[in-house]
Amino acid sequence: MLYDDCVSFPKRALLKAQNLPQFSCLRCRHAPEFQSLYSFFARVLLYGRMMLYRMLSVAFSLLMLTTPMRAQTAAKPKLVVVVMVDQFRYDYLTRFRQDYHGGLDRLLSHGADFTNAFYAQTPTVTAVGHSIILTGAMPSSSGVIGNSWYDRVEGKVVTSVCDWNVTMVGAPQPPKGERCTDSDPASPKRLLVTALGDELRDAHPDSKVIGISIKARSAILPSGHSSNGAFWFDDGNGNFVTSSFYMDKLPGWADAFNKQKLPAKYVEQKWDEFPSWDFHSTGNAYAKLPASPWGNELIEQFAEAAVTGEKLGQRGVTDLLTISFSSNDYVGHAVGPNAPEVRNMSIRTDQLLQKLFELIDRGVGMNNTVVVLSADHGVASTPEHDDTLHLPGGYIHVDAQDAVQSALTQVFGKGTWVIPGPGDSIYLNWDTVTSAQKKASGAALEEDDLYRVATSALLATPELHVARVYTREQLSNGVAGDFVAQAMMNGFNPRRSGDISIVFEPGYMPGTSGTTHFSPWAYDRHVPMLLMGPGIKPGRYDENVQVNDIAPTLATLLDIQTPSGSSGRVLPVLEHDR
Repeated sequence: MLYDDCVSFPKRALLKAQNLPQFSCLRCRHAPEFQSLYSFFARVLLYGRMMLYRMLSVAFSLLMLTTPMRAQTAAKPKLVVVVMVDQFRYDYLTRFRQDYHGGLDRLLSHGADFTNAFYAQTPTVTAVGHSIILTGAMPSSSGVIGNSWYDRVEGKVVTSVCDWNVTMVGAPQPPKGERCTDSDPASPKRLLVTALGDELRDAHPDSKVIGISIKARSAILPSGHSSNGAFWFDDGNGNFVTSSFYMDKLPGWADAFNKQKLPAKYVEQKWDEFPSWDFHSTGNAYAKLPASPWGNELIEQFAEAAVTGEKLGQRGVTDLLTISFSSNDYVGHAVGPNAPEVRNMSIRTDQLLQKLFELIDRGVGMNNTVVVLSADHGVASTPEHDDTLHLPGGYIHVDAQDAVQSALTQVFGKGTWVIPGPGDSIYLNWDTVTSAQKKASGAALEEDDLYRVATSALLATPELHVARVYTREQLSNGVAGDFVAQAMMNGFNPRRSGDISIVFEPGYMPGTSGTTHFSPWAYDRHVPMLLMGPGIKPGRYDENVQVNDIAPTLATLLDIQTPSGSSGRVLPVLEHDR
């Protein structure tokens, strides 16, 4: 064959197109028919290479452009479930860890666990904690300074949610009394800031927000002003109820749940592990039921009914469900954190969460659901338990308000110097103060003199075990100091707080039995903070964080406005590829 030693010319053409060394073949190079064919293949290969480079360049550009777009339009969770366990210290997670095989185990194993989450205010009580979790706001901004306080405008003690401008729905209207109590109609009107649910519904009006608990304040304050419904337990008729602030009648699913009459069955049921507990009541038929395992079971079952009845997470928008398990608190107050009943209640909470997660998984998908779990406060050990370990602490049998009233009367004369109020905040009667005069000179009474006498009396009464005293003037103007001073300022609202605030020594509490919570000490402030779901990086996080970081973190995850009073930060737990 003529030119048979040039059969490899396509390979040499490729080498030429790539500017690589070629095999030399004079006969090929000078053959006209091969020269034209050689030129043709070289052009084709060179053009192909240029096109390949262009295609790769375009593909890379498109990838760079579409990646941010995916991050901005990533699918949001279909459902956000915020669980609050009333009176649940962080160490309940570690002390009982081997007993958890359900919902708490799932959160600890697959979620983000913040091991050092603390409240940064006083008092550490139910209403305050529940208001902080989804507003991110301190009492100084939210106005929720306690479970109750003395309202100078109304001239009486009020609770954080009582509202006589609305009526009960699902239960008879109670008679209006001199005090505003937990059994009265309720609404979020005393909450001065927005909650996460308010911002969610403002951005997405079709979203639904539902709050559920035994206690009215625990259902209302986390769910906010714009919720579609907050539901709580009425211990008179055994119904889950709401108020006309939300609706004129109960939704069909809630009415159907109440018609099952489950409380009537539960009140007859024995607590197997602790059969001496009796849940019958001589007053309201179901008054003792919240302090039983069945209180939490009612909450979980009602939450299931809400998810199904409202089709939460199943309507193409993000919905929010807030659930507060109240029974842990009722039991804990009676027996203290070291009692076997508290361990039993914690295990049951783990099991109830698993039951709820399974329902959500079937209808919504847990892979489409963000779950947050925390607590509204911790609790102190009982003085009896502390005594066995030679720890400081005890019951306080002297009334601080009486001590101040007595001291002011002795120095400035008879009069009603103190207005009876709740908690460890003392309200002075400014009508008496204004009209009083010093005995010696007859000059008008100075506020500084009043505070000096009251403070001295409190600190000079050893039975009170007072660690510190802060006056209205100090907290209004700002007082330098440690975490205790900061906590007192965070909890002070000028329009609602008292005039003298007391901090008792660690371990000491007013009362004669059981235990309580209200202080700035770690046992009352250290709580769980667990987050799990799409967009959340699992793991253990040991840095110090605050509970009011939850609200801005969820707002960022959902791409909505941060609640108006939030002072928290975004937790370092969000996936960056969203």
